[in-house]
Amino acid sequence: SPTMGKAPPACSRPDRLIGSWISPAYGFARLLTAGTPNAGNDPCRKRRHQSLPQTPTISASRSEADPLEPDRRLTGKRAFAFAPQFCYRPGAMDLQAYVEQMGQWIVVSGLRILLVVVIMLVAGRILRVVVHRTMARVPHKEDVEHQKRADTLRSILSSLVGIVVFAVGVIVILGELGIAIGPILAAAGVLGVAVGFGAQGLVQDVISGFFVLLEDQIRVGDVVQIADKAGLVEKVNLRLVVLRDLAGNVHFIRNGQINVVTNMTKEFSRYVFDVGVAYRENVDEVIDVIRAVDEDLRADPQFADSILEPIEILGLDRFADSAVVIRARTKTLPIKQWEVGREFNRRLKAAFDRRGIEIPFPHRTLYMGQDKEGNSPVLHVRSQESEGEAGR
Repeated sequence: SPTMGKAPPACSRPDRLIGSWISPAYGFARLLTAGTPNAGNDPCRKRRHQSLPQTPTISASRSEADPLEPDRRLTGKRAFAFAPQFCYRPGAMDLQAYVEQMGQWIVVSGLRILLVVVIMLVAGRILRVVVHRTMARVPHKEDVEHQKRADTLRSILSSLVGIVVFAVGVIVILGELGIAIGPILAAAGVLGVAVGFGAQGLVQDVISGFFVLLEDQIRVGDVVQIADKAGLVEKVNLRLVVLRDLAGNVHFIRNGQINVVTNMTKEFSRYVFDVGVAYRENVDEVIDVIRAVDEDLRADPQFADSILEPIEILGLDRFADSAVVIRARTKTLPIKQWEVGREFNRRLKAAFDRRGIEIPFPHRTLYMGQDKEGNSPVLHVRSQESEGEAGR
């Protein structure tokens, strides 16, 4: 062959054919640089053309002057199909077309994305302001625990609003980028179902805890009864309530297990008295003694601030086996009812002793019966001593 022993034609880079592994970005950039001056005199292109088979599809898109000249109308996947046929020449790259396409994308989709981001920021800010103002309008007391509860609710609502706005904005931006959001939403739905089944107890605890805080059912320092456990509330959060009973035992109760809450110290407290006296006692006299003891207790500076109202006598409540029961109640500050009730009982017992009013205790009467003449049989009582007592 005449070409034997001759050096191969010079290329702008080493004579190396670009295989099918070339990146789409390089193929697209090389397609944009086709048709530059002296493109037909490139020896690399000529040698490449001689070694490639001609297909009807490729030849139909080339000009007669240069069979390897690509059609500038080819875009997308067809443009990438021609990428292996070109050699890379850095000095010949024309970025004008790329800049034009980029500018068109910025004008259309870029502005939309920017608008979505601005709307996200503005909407998030407005909703947070609405949440803060709404929480500020809720009547509140000047105490630390109420402020903690309000801050917790405000933080939860603000975070929830931020998550919702962010999720909606991301979905809109993905749509503008041409990414199919259907599979993403489907995957998120499947993930949500899986998390819901796996952590449904935790989700239930959080939701129940949110409404417990929102409705101000219990607060730290209250004495409550929850899930058959009673005690002083030491901690309340979205997941659980911590109680400590009178014996010092600590109970951790998940909010999802709370069905009924009995709060004994909300706003005010009451102590109920069931005063039992013997059947022979005068009920009116007993009521007068109870009122006198209450007046004396309310006059005591140690208990005057704890008692909110005079004692309320509800009257004769029932007839028990050994006593008649008079019911009364007093109104006190929260958690002060037991202190006031114990002191009242102590003073009432002393007053009954001074008046000679009998406080009955359970006893049993033996009735031997009577004959027709009205005579009762003689009751024989025998006392027996044990052997040990007899030897003393």
